[in-house]
Parts: sequence; C-alpha cells; structure tokens
Amino acid sequence: MRNKTIVIGCGRLGSSIANENSRKGEDVIVLDSNKASQARLDDSFSGIFSTGDCTSLECLEDAGIQNAREVVITTGDDNINLLVTYLCAKHYEVPRIFVRFDDPDKGYLVQGMPVKAIYPFQLSRSRYNAYKTGGEEE
Repeated sequence: MRNKTIVIGCGRLGSSIANENSRKGEDVIVLDSNKASQARLDDSFSGIFSTGDCTSLECLEDAGIQNAREVVITTGDDNINLLVTYLCAKHYEVPRIFVRFDDPDKGYLVQGMPVKAIYPFQLSRSRYNAYKTGGEEE
C-alpha cells in the first residue's frame, strides 16, 4: 500500500514541506545527502530522516520509495532533480511527484508524467507582478 510521502532534499523548501506534512499527521521520510540538514526539521517532526545519495536505487529503496504515494524532490540541482523524477515516475511508478526546477525549460522534459513542477523563478515573478499592480499586500 502506498501511504508515505518522501521528501528528497532538506533545504528550506524540502524541510518546510516535510514539517508541514508531519504536523498534519502524514507518514514522512526525508532523504538528504548531508546529515547536518536534519537540523532544519522541527523538534516536533515525527517522520524519519535518512542520509544518502538520492540517485542510488538502493538508497531510494531503503527510504521506501516502492511504498510512496507522493515524492517531493527539492534538491538544489536541477539535473539531480530531473534524474530522480524519471526514476520515481518510470521505474517506481510513484503516483504523485512534485519537483522543483530553477530552470523553467526543464519542465518540458517531464511532460506526460505524473509530475507537477515548481519554479521559484515564476513564483517570484508572479509575486512581483502582484505587488506592482497592487493586487497583493506585503
């Protein structure tokens, strides 16, 4: 049964998503290559933190990727994020995948997959435009 969320990358975005899902009572596993990243998780985080190389099939399987209902990929490297997205979608058939790309052009490479791409550039530009037009308060 696919019942867990795996967050790959425990930077600002990944840790905030992991903390929020944990607060909601979800089963969360965080995977990061740097043990020190665990410090970004709240003291109340009830999930599991694992250190490893997210491009390794063994590491993904140790994290329980075969039981993931959702994977959130937020490392700081678009190429790693793209590779892990392909592994999750094609090899493990994860039903829901969210991936962060700095480069909006990377989105074309995941079309047709169960992937929702997040682009900080576009979000920042949208926020700027909203501020400029008075459509959003600070």
